[in-house]
Amino acid sequence: MTTAPPSSIQIPTDPAPIATSRLRLFSSRLSSSLRQSFSQNRPWSELIDRSTFSRPESFSDATSRIRKNFAYFRVNYTTILAAIIAVSLITHPFSLLLLLGLLAAWIFLYLFRPSDHPLVLFRRTFSGRETLVLLILSTVIIVFLTNVGSVLISAVLIGLAVLCVHGGFKVPEDLFTDYQEPANGGFLSFLGGAASSAAAAAAPVVPRV
Repeated sequence: MTTAPPSSIQIPTDPAPIATSRLRLFSSRLSSSLRQSFSQNRPWSELIDRSTFSRPESFSDATSRIRKNFAYFRVNYTTILAAIIAVSLITHPFSLLLLLGLLAAWIFLYLFRPSDHPLVLFRRTFSGRETLVLLILSTVIIVFLTNVGSVLISAVLIGLAVLCVHGGFKVPEDLFTDYQEPANGGFLSFLGGAASSAAAAAAPVVPRV
């Protein structure tokens, strides 16, 4: 009697190593994106140089200054905005805990959960689509039915107001004239790179034959 040859396809039964490898891959790509973004950081002494501040002559002059300063100091401004949001969340620890819990749920229950390991809660198995719907509903409830949304929105508005005041009163120097914003730079490119990194890291692992 002949026996069938053992299969050469090995499918891991434990999802923990896969999730860990994806998390490490995402962390390394996120770290690279952060380092690349902060390499374009302008000197802080240039940002707060008091000799370059003056009252704008008109509203159009103020908007022109804001546009140029936002393009030149985009990394610095992003850092300031992130710091204001962080301080706002730290002063509201309940909102911070809710936001961290929501972020952890998205990371471990959707982004880095293997597709062949469905979510099981209260003896019920949830498919990938059902898990996504549950996470979206949880996000809407936490953001809009608690004070998390108001804390984030107020922090963003305060940060933008501070940046607009700084950008409107800071006179662009001669170095702004020769400076041209890269087509794929700044905070938006960082968000796009982080999102693509997350998608690549969360992609299902194809077993080797």
